Amino acid sequence: MASRFLERDAMSFVIRGLSPEPFRPLSALDDAELAARNIRRVVADADHGFPCRVSLQDARQGETLLLLPYLHHDVVGPYRASGPIFVSEAALRTPPAAFRDALPPSFPRRLLSLRAYDAEGMMRDAEVVEGVEATPHLHRLLALPGVAYLHVHNARRGCYACRVDPA
Repeated sequence: MASRFLERDAMSFVIRGLSPEPFRPLSALDDAELAARNIRRVVADADHGFPCRVSLQDARQGETLLLLPYLHHDVVGPYRASGPIFVSEAALRTPPAAFRDALPPSFPRRLLSLRAYDAEGMMRDAEVVEGVEATPHLHRLLALPGVAYLHVHNARRGCYACRVDPA
């Protein structure tokens, strides 16, 4: 285990939402065409619980989203992974969100799984933390020898949230 992490040693980081480009053509498809691709169009029935992976914010009640499978860790090896994500149709008209040394607004109220990977996509370390306490853990994981990037997942449902890169 690494020695106690000091804030003065903090490694700067950037969190970015997914590019909307690959998802834009999907919004023009009807429900049958989406279903043929294992995608569902859903309407948020609350202001919490529908986290868009482009805007990195929860959709508002009444917003339309696509729920689709997404290959979020496209590596050769045992840690290759995919899972469901939400993409707000409104976010398809905007650039992806970006946060430098800050958390997206939806993170503090979630339990998060932080996963540290090396350049070959092998997991080096991981933690589960309350979102309000995530920042020092992101710094610590990024500072570990050999760690190239992190993935954040919502721990309760296991959904991929975002990638974190050193700034």
